[in-house]
Amino acid sequence: MADNEVVLLDYILSTFGIRVRIALAEKGIEYEYKEQDLVNNKSALLLEMNPIYKKIPVLIHNGKPICESLIIVEYIDEVWKNNPLLPTDPYERAQARFWAKFVDDKVHTVARTMWLGKDGEHEAEKKELIENLKHLADLLGDKPYFGGEKFGFVDIALIPFYKWFYMYEKIGKFNLDCPKIIEWAERCLKNVESVAKFLSDENDVYDLIKMHRKKIGVD
Repeated sequence: MADNEVVLLDYILSTFGIRVRIALAEKGIEYEYKEQDLVNNKSALLLEMNPIYKKIPVLIHNGKPICESLIIVEYIDEVWKNNPLLPTDPYERAQARFWAKFVDDKVHTVARTMWLGKDGEHEAEKKELIENLKHLADLLGDKPYFGGEKFGFVDIALIPFYKWFYMYEKIGKFNLDCPKIIEWAERCLKNVESVAKFLSDENDVYDLIKMHRKKIGVD
């Protein structure tokens, strides 16, 4: 690979891949995008670059792979110093990492349990998901972004899931009831070019998950 060459192995509807695409765009980094077939034909390059998990996204920088979306976003922030995504203060950086992991553990994981279940199952997860979004709303407070006046790391961690909210509600037959988070997400879409560019279409997400649910026999 040429010096400072960047390649992204990804899947277009991946919330985790969208995090990386937004981070790369926020830094103004040029890269080669390689769409991956995760169902029928994982590429030899993906299996070589992520032999442990065999998952996307994978960022390949000068031939060296970096895996796991939040780790990739931190790597991008450390290597390319312009337009910082994480706070400079060590305590604030630790807090940003905590809440980004909260998104993975308490939004993605809880929601995934719900939308993989049969109709009427996982009522507790629906309530927990609403509660966890309220925790994030409390964290946001009156700030325009989780990073304060500036779009940053926690915003990047959460925003790709916004277009999955429609699917959560349709599959789960419930209302998320999180107006502050909706307002924040719409602000990101309006004001942050990379968000508007890369966020998934909610109908594409819904169709994908409906197809997956039929495949695994829960619909």
